[in-house]
Amino acid sequence: MARDFYEILGVSRDADKEDLKQAYRRLARKYHPDVNKEEGAEERFKEINRAYEVLSEPDTRAQYDRFGEAGVGSAGAGGFQDFGDMGGFADIFESFFSGFSGGAPGTQTRRRGGPVRGDDLRLDLKLDFREAVFGGEKEIRISHLETCTTCNGSGAKPGTRPRTCSTCTGSGQVRRATRTPFGSFTQVSVCPTCNGTGQVIEDKCEVCGGNGQRQETKKLKISIPAGVDNGTRLRVSGEGDAGQRSGPPGDLYVYLFINDDPEFRRDGINVLSDVKISYLQAILGSRIEVNTVDGAEELAIPAGTQPNTVLTLESKGVPKLGNPVSRGNHLITVSVDIPTKVGTEERELLEKLAKIRGDRIGKGGVEGFIGKIFGG
Repeated sequence: MARDFYEILGVSRDADKEDLKQAYRRLARKYHPDVNKEEGAEERFKEINRAYEVLSEPDTRAQYDRFGEAGVGSAGAGGFQDFGDMGGFADIFESFFSGFSGGAPGTQTRRRGGPVRGDDLRLDLKLDFREAVFGGEKEIRISHLETCTTCNGSGAKPGTRPRTCSTCTGSGQVRRATRTPFGSFTQVSVCPTCNGTGQVIEDKCEVCGGNGQRQETKKLKISIPAGVDNGTRLRVSGEGDAGQRSGPPGDLYVYLFINDDPEFRRDGINVLSDVKISYLQAILGSRIEVNTVDGAEELAIPAGTQPNTVLTLESKGVPKLGNPVSRGNHLITVSVDIPTKVGTEERELLEKLAKIRGDRIGKGGVEGFIGKIFGG
């Protein structure tokens, strides 16, 4: 049976990108087949690689969270792949071997200063019971990074431009050749001058301080589908942090939590509530008015209704998420109010009823007789 990807990496389900990366690096160093010759290490490494490839990409992670491994199909299938396409494994390999990578001096490396996708954001949102049932628009406020409009994200003062870093000539990396008894190796590290961007900003934008981004608070209107429940997650595309160097923005994930209602409860797509009736209504039957999520409705109480009977109002429950035309039912549990004391006239009538039924009224009197009717 397939193991949970979060379990494979040893992280919680709400782990952020940095937690995933650190866990992956630690396990990859431990189980890489070039290092670990124990039986099963290679299969373990493939598992780790597969889990990280799925969880490190927001889109595939969202599919996995919703549908499990079936939701991501064979995308990013585990196994040995080209290190250049493994989203950071080359860095892991380098760090394990003290920053050395094989190859002759001058070998071209991937530039680190290209577009970077912005981070995804999470917002927890509380809804009232009826808001969750029927959905609707909700206004929220989020604080996220937006591209600085003064410098258009370049970080440079208007009228100026970043220049190519002279230390690394724009590659974002510095290299140093080293000869060893095993051959020639090249040590690769992030350029200390430009921090791997390949560019140096001499005149920084005064508005964003050279970051190219600013923290902004904005209002958003989001659509809440009918039928959402605790833990439902909504994805608002492009409303996460802005990307760097013309990279796309991240997404906003809104997690929904439903406030308790004093009258209604929920069981899947069914609404539950309670109603109390008199013993006479239970014996004779009646029609009463009850509250539903749609408003007041008439409920028929059959004659002879027993305590804890569950009566159903069809299609008065919660709309099915994704198919609001289909609704659950409203299930109403009936309790019977049996009086502890009765008046003289009422007692006489009940005693006559007992004689008609042929019931002997012993200890407990009329109250015991009423309880006997309802199995008390």
